[in-house]
Amino acid sequence: MASPDIRHRVTPVQDTVDKGENGGSKRDNRKGMAKRGLRSLAIALSLPLSLTVLSSFIASSINTHDAVTSRKKPFWFPPSWALHLTCPASSFLMGLSAWMVWADGGFHRNPMALLLYLTNLLFTVLWDPLVFGASATRVGLVLCLGILATQFGCMRVFRPINPIASDLIKPCLPWIAFLSVVNLKLIFV
Repeated sequence: MASPDIRHRVTPVQDTVDKGENGGSKRDNRKGMAKRGLRSLAIALSLPLSLTVLSSFIASSINTHDAVTSRKKPFWFPPSWALHLTCPASSFLMGLSAWMVWADGGFHRNPMALLLYLTNLLFTVLWDPLVFGASATRVGLVLCLGILATQFGCMRVFRPINPIASDLIKPCLPWIAFLSVVNLKLIFV
């Protein structure tokens, strides 16, 4: 059913093919978008990763680190280098997941996603210096449970926005659960 009131604006074909939205070529526009995307990805990955590495460095440079790790440990207890290596790996996956949600506009649509992610990042950065630096293993256990809860919350909130981003969090959950058991063992040793 055609309506006589509808009018169509006709644009020359050559202008729409040669020029993008801003008057430049489509190739230039795509190249600019790709550069901005790579820049934001680099920031989203390097910021949480560098904060976690800095946190591990601070924790390892404090003298009480040896007091926590030199206690009698069970055979399944991971070495301290493994703990310091896997926490940044978890932060890397969380940063990648958060970037994917941000790229899809998820933080604007659901601000709770950003709040959960930033809380997770804060807990992750605080855990290492508190447990290995200050020997506050009870506070560390609370932080571990907080990290587990925020990662699970991120996984649930990220799923409607970007299912792949939600799936990237899944390897982090068992690691944090194991870290909670390790932290619990540090309390009772």
